[in-house]
Amino acid sequence: MNVCVFCGSREGEKPVFMEAARDLGKYLAENSHTLVYGGANVGLMGAVADSHLKHGGEVIGIMPEVLKHYEVAHEALTELHWVKDMHERKAMMEKKSDAFISLPGGVGTLEEFFEQFTWNQIGVHTKPVGLYNVDSYYELLIQFMQNVERSGFLREGDIQKLSIIESVSELKEKMGI
Repeated sequence: MNVCVFCGSREGEKPVFMEAARDLGKYLAENSHTLVYGGANVGLMGAVADSHLKHGGEVIGIMPEVLKHYEVAHEALTELHWVKDMHERKAMMEKKSDAFISLPGGVGTLEEFFEQFTWNQIGVHTKPVGLYNVDSYYELLIQFMQNVERSGFLREGDIQKLSIIESVSELKEKMGI
């Protein structure tokens, strides 16, 4: 299975974020999953990729030309694809992936997550989508999504299509990964 991981190009303020990225990379490699991600060697992106490679996994990175000046491309990947822009990046990630999980990250991570969750919700794909709620990072977002559903802007039951993961040990049960 190819698993796409969305996450920050920064480390974040808490060491637990980097630990979770390394744990996820290790888990995916040890379970023979290919990692698909944004292609950078910095922040959580670099940590998940390095861990995955260290544990014998294959890694596909997808980097848009526009980010050459912001994110440093990882040179040790199994595959590194350069694409024109963010739209091509996300389209290639969706095409190459069987599941999506979001580690902590910024607005780019959220944008990528919401696109895949939306596509799942409206039936563009039926691939699992999850939030890795490291140290309650996504707790307010989860509450917001529950409010969106209560307020009638999300069909009842659609939120159940979203998997909330608290540790890598839940990936198999909640997402089939």
